Amino acid sequence: MAVETAGAMAPVMAFALVGAIGVGSQWLAWRLRLPAIVLMLLAGLAIGPGLGLFNPERDIGPLMGPMISIAVAIILFEGGMTLNLHSLRESAKGVKRLVLIGAPLGWAGSALALHYIAGLSWASSAVFGGIMIVTGPTVIAPLLRTARLRKRPAQLLQWEAIVNDPIGALAAVLAFEVVLVIYSTETFGAAIWDMSFGIVSATVLGIAAGWLLSEGFRRGRVPEYMKVPVLFASLLLVFAVADGILHESGLLAVTIMGFYIANAGLPSYTELRRFKEHATILLVSGVFILLAASMDIDRLSRLGWPALLFIVAVILVVRPLTVMISLAFSNIPMRERLLVAFTGPRGVVLVAVAGLFSARLVNAGIEDAAMLTPLAFALVAATVVLHGFTLRPLGRMLGLAGGHVPGVIFVGGSRFSAAFAAALQEEEVPVLIADANRARLRSAREAGLPIYVGDILSDGAEHGVEFISFGRLVATSDNDAYNTLVATDLAPEFGREHVFQLRRAKQEQSRHALPATLGGRTIAGGLRYLELGRHMEEGWEIRATGLTEEYGLDEWRDDNPDSIPLAEITPGRSMRILAANAELKAGPGMRLLALSPGRDRTNEAAERSSDDGAKEAAAKVAARAKDASAD
Repeated sequence: MAVETAGAMAPVMAFALVGAIGVGSQWLAWRLRLPAIVLMLLAGLAIGPGLGLFNPERDIGPLMGPMISIAVAIILFEGGMTLNLHSLRESAKGVKRLVLIGAPLGWAGSALALHYIAGLSWASSAVFGGIMIVTGPTVIAPLLRTARLRKRPAQLLQWEAIVNDPIGALAAVLAFEVVLVIYSTETFGAAIWDMSFGIVSATVLGIAAGWLLSEGFRRGRVPEYMKVPVLFASLLLVFAVADGILHESGLLAVTIMGFYIANAGLPSYTELRRFKEHATILLVSGVFILLAASMDIDRLSRLGWPALLFIVAVILVVRPLTVMISLAFSNIPMRERLLVAFTGPRGVVLVAVAGLFSARLVNAGIEDAAMLTPLAFALVAATVVLHGFTLRPLGRMLGLAGGHVPGVIFVGGSRFSAAFAAALQEEEVPVLIADANRARLRSAREAGLPIYVGDILSDGAEHGVEFISFGRLVATSDNDAYNTLVATDLAPEFGREHVFQLRRAKQEQSRHALPATLGGRTIAGGLRYLELGRHMEEGWEIRATGLTEEYGLDEWRDDNPDSIPLAEITPGRSMRILAANAELKAGPGMRLLALSPGRDRTNEAAERSSDDGAKEAAAKVAARAKDASAD
């Protein structure tokens, strides 16, 4: 025993290592613009079977199984909290077809591929085929964040993943119960009774818990600072009770609980959902590192060609056929069907549930079930890597992804916002000007700019504006408080460094100053709304200047001492909006957008008039000279 534990890591160090590597992988992926899950899988394999630094079974022990189960439950609960029925308007029919038609078809197709291609028994194929219904919200969410797809295909993929997660787990439970009937003394009637009782109990538990929490939050029975802890404790309790009645039915219970809360209309729902999103990022990181580090390389190496052919068949045959049949004769455009058909990444739930049932089937006497875990891991790794690198290019090819350059949303119609948006549009940057007052959008409409009439924070904007095409927000309305509200509310969506607003009128006075945590970065050199309005009335304009080796930033400053820099655009068409105190980095090949005093058109007109007068006088003199010579 001393030899086996010589290299063991202390549990506290193991937890710290998992957290640091998981979150570090996500940060590195953000910096390198790579799919985060790919780096997490590589990192887990490196510290686990690769270098042997970390072995979850050795360093964490029997707690690993319960930890992964609870993490998956929390992830599914957060997924349920995203199932707001109002956000499903455009894709409700497609999601219903993918769940009601696609899930059974996917189950049957996967089971056939497992049996005839991978060579597994019908028992193992039936159980694992049920789990393979799951496309993995833990994988889809970060992929969609990176790919920036249009609203409907993104909703189709997200909702299918979330709804099918508990359905896939329950399908595996159903198949497992049937297998037990065949391989044990349990009767079919008893298995069906246990199954039905467990599903009904989980559903009732989920609805009851959701209703109790929603009513308690709405009536003020729980103080604001305790809402998240109460939510977590209730989630764990519901999962444990449902799981005790029927194993894996806890996943169904917590998903229904999250779904109920999402549609209860709670005033603090947004804060709850954002906290859950942050917790899910941590949990997804940890679970992926644990699963990758615990993988047995020897088992993976024994998979062979049948496993490879099985993975190819699932990706290129089973998934596309399932989606195309499910969405046939629907109102969903063909290009959206193709995108969904060739996007089916698997994630944490597949590996976790496969590992659980693999051990139980082996104990029941089905020896080839030992291959379920390495098969699941290989399928997850293949689909994550493939879709991680191909989803955005495929979306662009089909015209369903945002542009190369993140666009800019201007909140508040004015001559300044219209001029700024027009200058950006000339540089091929997508723009949108939003205002609830149509009259204020007159300048934008006359310039032919895209507009949205309505409040950018409304439900209508959430469903009517393709936010994925935009990566920057500039609040330029005449209401400082509204600008601050918009910047504060949308900062988590765009990133605080990408949210800007005009300088507030009275922010120098201490009694009017707001905390630094509210609002966005100041733009336009710190000018206020009225000051910008006066400049525009005086003929100031926004001009773009291309910088070269001969005409650089210093020369531009000398020629434009009063100009206010607004944005820099690089040759690769990336854009940087300049805050009031930002340092200019523009160099050769870049273009600089600035608010500059208008050229003196009066003098130009006078010069033209004088030139015309001189030409007319010269013509008269020439005519007289000609007449004189003729005489």
